[in-house]
Amino acid sequence: MPVKSSQHILIYDTTLRDGTQGEGISFSAEDKLLLAHRMDEFGFDYVEGGWPGSNPRDMEFFRVAKGHQFKHAKLAAFGSTRRANLEAAEDPQLHQLIEADTPVVTIFGKSWTLHVTDVLKTTLEENLNMIRESVAFLKDAGKEVVYDAEHFFDGYKKNPEYALSTLRAAVSGGADFVVLCDTNGGTQILEFADIMNTVKDFCGKTPLGVHCHNDCGLGVALSLAGAEAGATMIQGTVNGYGERVGNANLTSIVPNLYFKMGYSLACESNMDHLRKFSIDVDKMANMTPNKKEPFVGESAFAHKGGVHANAAKKVARSYEHMPPEKVGNRQRILLSDMSGSSSVFIKAKQLGIDLKEKSPEMRAFLAKLKELENKGYEFENADASLFVLLHQHFLGFEDRFELVSYRTISEVVRNSNTNISEAVVKLRIEDDPKIQFSVSESSGPVGAMDHAMRRAFGQHFPELGKVDLLDYKVRILQTGLGTDSVVQVLMKSGDGEESWWTCGADHSIIEASYQALCDAFRYKLIKEKDEKS
Repeated sequence: MPVKSSQHILIYDTTLRDGTQGEGISFSAEDKLLLAHRMDEFGFDYVEGGWPGSNPRDMEFFRVAKGHQFKHAKLAAFGSTRRANLEAAEDPQLHQLIEADTPVVTIFGKSWTLHVTDVLKTTLEENLNMIRESVAFLKDAGKEVVYDAEHFFDGYKKNPEYALSTLRAAVSGGADFVVLCDTNGGTQILEFADIMNTVKDFCGKTPLGVHCHNDCGLGVALSLAGAEAGATMIQGTVNGYGERVGNANLTSIVPNLYFKMGYSLACESNMDHLRKFSIDVDKMANMTPNKKEPFVGESAFAHKGGVHANAAKKVARSYEHMPPEKVGNRQRILLSDMSGSSSVFIKAKQLGIDLKEKSPEMRAFLAKLKELENKGYEFENADASLFVLLHQHFLGFEDRFELVSYRTISEVVRNSNTNISEAVVKLRIEDDPKIQFSVSESSGPVGAMDHAMRRAFGQHFPELGKVDLLDYKVRILQTGLGTDSVVQVLMKSGDGEESWWTCGADHSIIEASYQALCDAFRYKLIKEKDEKS
């Protein structure tokens, strides 16, 4: 870790406002309040709640937030400068910002002459008055005022003198912070830093912040460059939510600032909860966590190649830029047709299975693994199937049931627009000579087979009655072969205490599903046996 800097950086979160402009992101007022408290607990300094008056949801949020206390974070209401040719005291939108009753108000104003003349349809001088008078009005109301200079970098590149004059107007109005916004996300790193250095000298003692978008994939890099150039406030969103391709991602910015650059942060004591924090926000947003996300993604510290896994086992930092535990993540070893004995040894240990790396059975296991992967199995995303395979090969696990046959029938009733699937399963269980015959119905063939198998197990394996099918994914592995393609099935099962993924592959989607379903039951039986022993 670099030498700790004396410079403290303030983190300003705008997930609840700018983040909700992202496609597929929507929060109720109650959700926003829960998230605001979650961000406060994590240690963010500012939480922007929304734009009072812009929509009923934000109005409701600020209404219910009035009675809530935050441990550390300051809640901010967001809005714009006054309308052109209207006194600040007469602008209803500015009054709504005051009535939101937040300690902080953030307003944006125009920095780009194009926006002043072609969007606002006003004069350049009137725009300066709008900025200065709006900031002063909010300061007179006792608010901490953050001024967001919208499209600042585009405006500066077009007309630097005017862009700087808009900042002068905000400063003269009494702004507590001036934040430079790369609203279109098109500024490159070197020009961004050059402009920042100019503005720093221009604004004097008024502290600077940056607000970056990720249209060129540089949102995080620009935010860090802003800190290096003297910005003491960094704005962004959790998980990079935001319009178009998103805003600068705070789950990448924060660990970079602290671990890589040595800046002081209020949230630094909570860094080991960063991954959980990221996942919690994704859950509230009903978004699937990005496995490839730096620091917090499931794949951030995953090793698939045998050489990499072997080196990571010996010296973790040889293939990891930092200990994953520092951000609440973990090292993962992925087994595939590229795996070697070291990968198998490490992965087995992570799954709670002690193997000898030089075991004589290892060569045969690797051959089996590669054969199955070639057929379409995907063990890197199906740990439970791998767990079962390891027990079968190294620990002598054998099935306690044998499939005699199964049959599925699907019926579509057009008049009632319903689907009915029936599964008939015949199983021979343990030493019982009697074949267990079971029939069940569901809305789909896989669900019907699931119910029929558990019914057939009956009293033999009561522990399987707790297992539920939670998720089901199908992937076609070969293009151009039509219905002759190999189908890969990934299945998530759970028992109320833990969940696990299994896989199957076959030309028949039903057979692939059966394979994944059997592994789900095998996994549960092995775990139950291990717990009892």
